[in-house]
Formats: sequence, structure tokens, C-alpha cells
Amino acid sequence: MTAENVRWGILATGGIAAAFTADLVDLPDAEVVAVASRTEASAKAFADRFGIERAYGDWAALAEDADIDVVYIATPHSAHRAAAGLCLTAGRNVLCEKAFTLNAHEAGELVALARERGSFLMEAMWMYCNPLVRRLKALIDDGAIGEVRSVQADFGLAGPFPPSHRLRDPAQGGGSLLDLGVYPVSFAQLLLGEPADVAARATLSDEGVDLQTGALLSFDSGALASVHCSIVGGTATSASVTGSQGRIDIPYGFFFPDRFVLHRDGRDPEEFTADPADGPRNSLRHEASEVMRALRAGETESPLVPLDGTLAVMRTLDAIRDRIGVCYPGEAVTPA
Repeated sequence: MTAENVRWGILATGGIAAAFTADLVDLPDAEVVAVASRTEASAKAFADRFGIERAYGDWAALAEDADIDVVYIATPHSAHRAAAGLCLTAGRNVLCEKAFTLNAHEAGELVALARERGSFLMEAMWMYCNPLVRRLKALIDDGAIGEVRSVQADFGLAGPFPPSHRLRDPAQGGGSLLDLGVYPVSFAQLLLGEPADVAARATLSDEGVDLQTGALLSFDSGALASVHCSIVGGTATSASVTGSQGRIDIPYGFFFPDRFVLHRDGRDPEEFTADPADGPRNSLRHEASEVMRALRAGETESPLVPLDGTLAVMRTLDAIRDRIGVCYPGEAVTPA
């Protein structure tokens, strides 16, 4: 790192890479110095769009660029293991998009590699870094609604997506669960930890990916979480947390909320709203800022998005896939 800036490399040039880079270049202490794609033409076009100095036509060149402090991995999740592993092996710090990997085994390999090398690694679970979500969690941790009894959360897109789309492609880890379901599962586990038992049902496509999935997560505390995801129906994308002494409701966009309502027994409802100073509700800058804060502090993982929590979410996603019978190419058996 320079005295002023953290220097970023961007690996992949799709929509989420563009959204993240657009927010990143607006941060005064961030500098995007390089981008890589599978083709030089794609990397060059992206570099020209955002004024990035270096464009690489292969991932290895980016991983070996010693001027980069941290690499943001924005490939489909089927390539996260390879891309993040390449960067960690080369000594780069890594922020890797969600779902973190295809399965918990791959996630464990990345975490072990980062810890062995003393490198920073974080899943890009921007929801955990969102100021209003952090406020919600603090209220629950402080007992605002008593003991959490249940969590409900959903995320669905109307589609339809053709069979050629990445969301329908098993080779790219397609389906609703890893792309969308990771949000309601991560939300539930942010508040309740790892479930003791998982039940799930799904509607599968002809290609063998889940078009929609519903899961019931059971916890040792006695709490339950009901989560749903879909690529065949636009859902409310809302969440609700019920406790022994009240409830918190988050309307549309629970993973990047602009408000939530706290209902406490015997009191009037209280509405909590996002601070306009925190930027647009869809801003990815909070996770970028957390990465840079951790790097400056010499931390190898973020307390907001701890690696053990990421591994726990991946185990739950594996368990759901086991129940619904989704197995991706290269996986010998459906994960258990």
C-alpha cells in the first residue's frame, strides 16, 4: 500500500465487476491499478471505461503484479476457487464474490491457503458491511426483541432466463441457490449461527439446476429460519426477524435496506432509516472500505465477514443441495 491509497486489481469484467469498480473509483483512498479478463480485448475495454492503467489478457499476469495490494474476484462462482487460489498463491490479498465457491470443500481450501500464507481473504458479502444491517444486528444482539425465535427471508427474480443463461448453466454453478439463496441463508446465519439441521425442497430445471428452492433451517436454540430463492418468480425480497419480545421487519431489499421497522411489545413501532451520508442503498463501497480498513490494520480477515462464518454458510448451502439433489460438473457426488 502507498501512504495514501490501497491499490486494487479487478479480476473479471462482468456486471458486478463494473458496479464494484464504479463505487471503488469514488473512494478517495482507493486506486484501481489493473484489470484482467480471459481476453485482452475485454480487459482493455474495461480499463478504458474506468481509466485503469494496466489491462491483462490472463489471470496469472494480474496475480503476479506486485503493485496490487488486493484483488477483487468477480468471476462466476464456479471459477472462484481457481481465480482466488491463483491470487493467494502469488501473494495477493483477495476479496472474493459470493457465493464464495461452489462448495464447502473448495471454500476450505481457500481459507487454508490464505491462513497458511498470512494473506487477507474475505467473501464479498456486502450485506454484512451495510450500516443499516449492522444497526439491525446490534439491536438484536442488545436484546431489542428478546431471544430470536424465527427468521424469514426471500430473494427471487422473475426471469425468465433461457437455458443458455449462466443462471441455468450447471457448468457455471447455475440455479437460484448459490446466486440468490446465499443472501437469505447468510442473513439467517448472521443472526442465529450455523443450523443444526436442514430440510429443503426445490423445483429443478431440465439442466439440473434449481429454479426455486425453499429451506427450513433448525437451530440448537429452538429457533427456525425459513428461506426461499427463485429465478422463476419475483419475490418481495423482504425479511422478518421475530423474537420473544418483538419483531423487526425489513421491506424490499433486505440485504441493502433503506429502512426497517422495530415492533416491541407494548410500544409504538420505531422506524430506522439509512443515513444519506452512507451513499446510495445499492453502494458496494462499504465492503471495499472494510477491506481497506482491515489491510491497514494488518488483519488477515474481517470481523464483519469472518472466514469461519463464510465456511458455515457454505456448509449450509451444501446441505441444501444435498437435500434437493443438485450436483455440479466436477463434483464426484452431491455434497453432504
